[in-house]
Amino acid sequence: MALRTAVLRHLRVPVTGSNQSQIGFLGPIRAFSSHDDHLSKQEVVDRVLDVVKCFPKVDPAKVTPDVHFQKDLGLDSLDTVEIVMAIEEEFKLEIPDKEADKIDSCPLAIEYVFNHPMSS
Repeated sequence: MALRTAVLRHLRVPVTGSNQSQIGFLGPIRAFSSHDDHLSKQEVVDRVLDVVKCFPKVDPAKVTPDVHFQKDLGLDSLDTVEIVMAIEEEFKLEIPDKEADKIDSCPLAIEYVFNHPMSS
């Protein structure tokens, strides 16, 4: 991620009225994004639930889209961190620590992944 940021800082592409005709062939696609296949909400829900159900300390029968990791599943904070890391791996995301600390339930995990532009 740091390499990408460093490269983008030095890359400048001027866009003026005359250059727009040169990029007009791109049509309605999102020209500045390499990620055009955003996941549907149901795909995110299903995959997050699968990750939680596969966690060794979790009874899969208790997992629902509204479940809280500690209150409903009896997990501790370290287990919650491990689940968030498994979600990162599943969706190929890097969740900043500040945000990861807030994810303590399936609804919050689902919302974060669904709203993240790079989830896949």
